[in-house]
Amino acid sequence: MKFDTELVGKIGSMALIDKKSNMLDYTLIARLSSELKPGYIWVTSGAAETGRLDYMKRTGEELSGDPEDVKTDYASQGQSILMSTYRQYVDPKYSIRQVLVEHQHFNDAQKREHLRTMLLRAKEQNAIPIINYNDAISTEESRRFEIQDLKARRKKVVECVDNDETAAQIACLVKAKTLLILTSASGIYKDSKNPDTLIDEISGSTVHEVLDNITECEQYCNGSSRVGANGAKAKLEYIKDAVKNGTKVIIASAKYSINELLSGSAPATRIGVR
Repeated sequence: MKFDTELVGKIGSMALIDKKSNMLDYTLIARLSSELKPGYIWVTSGAAETGRLDYMKRTGEELSGDPEDVKTDYASQGQSILMSTYRQYVDPKYSIRQVLVEHQHFNDAQKREHLRTMLLRAKEQNAIPIINYNDAISTEESRRFEIQDLKARRKKVVECVDNDETAAQIACLVKAKTLLILTSASGIYKDSKNPDTLIDEISGSTVHEVLDNITECEQYCNGSSRVGANGAKAKLEYIKDAVKNGTKVIIASAKYSINELLSGSAPATRIGVR
């Protein structure tokens, strides 16, 4: 099978934060950034949480008011910090390109194609796209009404409720060989409280068999790492479209390097046709 992109990677908000210092984990970001290269597309969460921590650091307090306004203000403050941090550690011979997406970019054929060709051009131009959902502009209320309208007119709608879905849809868009989802856990567990129950492989001899096995594993997934997150079950649901396209999926801890995870030398849940 021919793939147009080597890797789409995604890192979650909580994996980016050093809980002890309550700030971005610069060591982790430096390590991951140093591995990024043309042919990779990186989806990063963390703008709102980064903005919140930065605002608290500068003022000693959190913002108050309407939750949507607060999220917007935090995201707009954190987005510039995230991008400057990636730029600091990505190999200087490579360009990086910020790409802010919303659900419209996946549900409108013309916008979808524009996004696809822009992402594919980046490799030939020695550039690495770094993508985030545009939380600074898109409000939950407006998104909900727009999604409802789309659902009334079509069967399948991309909602982009979080960056796991965004990353999976990007992987479909650019026909990625591998979709790497980095979290604060080492993958999918039968019992999230027992690290010995890591499911290291969800596979099958056909796509349909893999999809059935993914659905079976969803029964083990409960809860999420933070308010607003959708948890492991949602991750498994989102990746199904990518698996249908032949993409191999790896769900793993961000404490391991990209190269370790791609080579199979680090623990993870690996998903795809055998």
